[in-house]
Amino acid sequence: MTETPPGDSQAIDRARAAAEPHPEAQAVLDALEAMDAPSFADLTPEQARETMAAMFDRESDIAVARVEDRRIDGPAGEIPIRIHDPEPDRADGSRPAICYFHGGGWVVGSIDAADATCRKLATETGYPVVSVGYRLAPEHPFPAGLEDCYAALEWAADGVDDLGGDPDRLVLAGDSAGGTLATATSLLSARRDGPSVVYQVLFYPATGDATGTDSYEAFGDGYLLSTEESAWFRDHYFEREIDEANVFAAPRLASDRLLSALPPATIVTAGFDPLRDDGAAYADRLADAGVPVTYRNYPDMIHGFAGMLEPPVELEVAHEAHADVVTDLHDALE
Repeated sequence: MTETPPGDSQAIDRARAAAEPHPEAQAVLDALEAMDAPSFADLTPEQARETMAAMFDRESDIAVARVEDRRIDGPAGEIPIRIHDPEPDRADGSRPAICYFHGGGWVVGSIDAADATCRKLATETGYPVVSVGYRLAPEHPFPAGLEDCYAALEWAADGVDDLGGDPDRLVLAGDSAGGTLATATSLLSARRDGPSVVYQVLFYPATGDATGTDSYEAFGDGYLLSTEESAWFRDHYFEREIDEANVFAAPRLASDRLLSALPPATIVTAGFDPLRDDGAAYADRLADAGVPVTYRNYPDMIHGFAGMLEPPVELEVAHEAHADVVTDLHDALE
């Protein structure tokens, strides 16, 4: 793992791939190839969701003292959330709380698919984790999902003390498209003078147009997330071409003035991920704007690796990455 500590704005220089993927990661790629599963780009959104659910929607075996599904008010109806609380009897309001936004290119994915990740974060941090089932495109294009995420942040600020969480120490986290939503929600809250966010954890986020970056060109086929699928996701998420340049969809394009209002961040990337250089460039943008950033690149990993936490797809490096993120959170918040 390559780490760029806070204050060092050279993340892009450390965004490198190993000579080859880790054997465990390569085994995942080989298994997917053997399955001969169709690319999402060749499916309808409904078919892609069914495929994603069949592969990843399952209840995790990671034990958490309390797991509860609820529905909260949103801008266009109720939003499903799942609460993972490792210490439900601890009601002193002294713990930070995490809102987590799942990945899936804004088109697929669910709170079920993120169950293991949220359970892992809850048990390792000791914090309650609220997983958010935001609306998906193309039925609900940008900014519908973002507005749901912001509504969940507002709910947490008003209600997380009922879970024993501290509403003044809220963390936003997410993977891939969820990482984009996490930092965009932080940015939106700063713009609206909304709830305070004290930290953000971004697993391999998409923060702008990655086309033309070295990683996008080198690893756009055969490494779990293809550039063809990335384009398919974006085509469904954005109803208008102009929205792709909106800073709440592509926060890497925001000005230093806007970015300077964001909280400290940990950004995680994978060496063989087409989005690697996008995440690294965003780490540099934040650092240049004066935001403390810890950039962690895992050079022999692939997109999505941090969610591969238990059989049938379990990577040891995924556990290491979570341990690193938990260290960052504890160092920053305790």
